[in-house]
Amino acid sequence: MRIAIASDHAAIDLKAQLADWLREQGHEVNDLGPHDGASVDYPDYGYALASGVADGAAERGVALCGSGIGISIAVNRNPGCRAALVSEPLSAQLAREHNDANVIALGARLTGPDMAKACVSAFLSTEFGGGRHQRRVDKLTNPSL
Repeated sequence: MRIAIASDHAAIDLKAQLADWLREQGHEVNDLGPHDGASVDYPDYGYALASGVADGAAERGVALCGSGIGISIAVNRNPGCRAALVSEPLSAQLAREHNDANVIALGARLTGPDMAKACVSAFLSTEFGGGRHQRRVDKLTNPSL
C-alpha cells in the first residue's frame, strides 16, 4: 500500500519508527517530514499529507503530532480526507469499518510505539464495511444528501 506519513516536531521520533516499520511490512512510504527536530507548524504537514491522500498519491495517511488533535484537524479541512484520531486498535478498526477513514492520527505524547503500531496495523488491515455506513460517509463529503 502507498502510505503518506507526516508529523510535527513533537512526533518526529514516532514518525521515523512507524515509517521504518511500515517499510518492513512491505508498504511504500512517503515521509513528508519534518526531517529534523526544529520547531514546525503542524498544519503545514497536515495539509501536505491531506493533499497527497486526497489526490491519490497515497492510499492512506498517518498523521502525528504531540496529541494528534491539531494535525487531525488540519487533515480534516480537506474534503477528500477522513482522519480519525485514535489511541487504541479498536477505534482504528472502527474508523475504517464504519467511517471509511483514510488517515489515522496519533498523539506521540500519548501513544507509545507498540500501541501506535497496533493501531496502524488495525487501520491498514480493516476494510470499509459499506452497507448502512455508506450513506453516512457520503454525507461527510456532501452534507445536503
